[in-house]
Amino acid sequence: MFSKVKRLWRALGPGFITGASDNDIAGIGTYTIAGAKTGNGLLWVLLFILPFMIAIQEMSARIGALSGCGLAGNIKTHYPRWLLIIAATMIVVANVFNVGSNLYGMAGALNLVLPVPITMLAIGTSVVVLILIIKLRYQQIVSIFKWVALTLFAYVFAFLFVEADWMSMLKHTIIPSFHVNRQSLLILFALIGTTISPYLYFWQASEEAENVRERRPRIRVCKFRTVAPGTLQKLALDTKLGMVFSNFISFFIVALASATLFKGGGNIETLRDAASALHPIAGEYAYLLFTVGLIGSGLLSIPVLAGSAAYVLSELFNWKGSFDKSFLEAKEFYIAIMLSIVVGLLMPLVGITPLQALFYTGIINGLIAPILIFMIIHMSNNPNIVGEHRSKVHTNYLGYASFAIMLAGSIFVFVH
Repeated sequence: MFSKVKRLWRALGPGFITGASDNDIAGIGTYTIAGAKTGNGLLWVLLFILPFMIAIQEMSARIGALSGCGLAGNIKTHYPRWLLIIAATMIVVANVFNVGSNLYGMAGALNLVLPVPITMLAIGTSVVVLILIIKLRYQQIVSIFKWVALTLFAYVFAFLFVEADWMSMLKHTIIPSFHVNRQSLLILFALIGTTISPYLYFWQASEEAENVRERRPRIRVCKFRTVAPGTLQKLALDTKLGMVFSNFISFFIVALASATLFKGGGNIETLRDAASALHPIAGEYAYLLFTVGLIGSGLLSIPVLAGSAAYVLSELFNWKGSFDKSFLEAKEFYIAIMLSIVVGLLMPLVGITPLQALFYTGIINGLIAPILIFMIIHMSNNPNIVGEHRSKVHTNYLGYASFAIMLAGSIFVFVH
């Protein structure tokens, strides 16, 4: 039994890390607000959206593994350059805003247990993250990310310390329901949008490509090449486990907020407010576990957000972009990561609060997500990129349904 678990742990890679990083500070905030405002009413969304998540992420993963480069590189090679420039600009800007909100969200969580100013904690966190990214190599970073991802189980353990209506949870998980009003619809689309987030597509495709280049360093990128037998099966399993893990954690974040904050009217503005509110309601352990989850989320999501932006820029400008290269070998790549974190850190100095950063991120992601999903579907069926390994019919259907859902959500948010 232990040997099987050990083999499974070793097999986990980009898919698992991508799924875990989906529960970034912005995601946790959205799930907490959903539970605080609507109770258990939207738990069904996390079950409903799972097949769509798996379909889009598996497409992205296969594109990276079979072509040897990420989404930006494939768009650059096989599609109009203007499309790459638009996509690259929007994803990089959105990620920088998201890095800033994650930095200060994590610093706020640390401030709950350490009597140090939030700004100083944000700077300290930035320095630690940058040192780890620059000093460690790819496999070391992957190993650390996997262990950090396990800290997200803190939300499951925190939930066990509160009194919950399990029958209500089961009912609302299986039977879709919601109130047709502006607030409920906005929260619904926010849940879907933060769960199927654009930076995840770029990150997983680039990480799968990194895996291929590590095994075959002379591979000619951005063109179909055969992969070792079983590679795509392992990739699919890793992706499925990652997305299931992601929504499993998300489920308990919503349920925890529902069981505690919903009873108090759901009046929270920040995750710091949410953690503080848990203290008198759920007790010391739930409060501390919620805080631990926030810190673990930040440690995982900040490098992923900054790294995915750096991957995009590297493929746009033909830089050597890889966590497996030293700073001197891929200095532009690491400088891009550093700038993403520094700019995110400086946002409050120009009057952009973490909440405003999340708002701007949501707008940009809402604009770009439908376009990227459509592009991913096309790339995953392009023989120049994936050869004979085109997406299966049901995967394409799920992809087009994801496109329709994200497009409808974007239109609704911007119209209202």
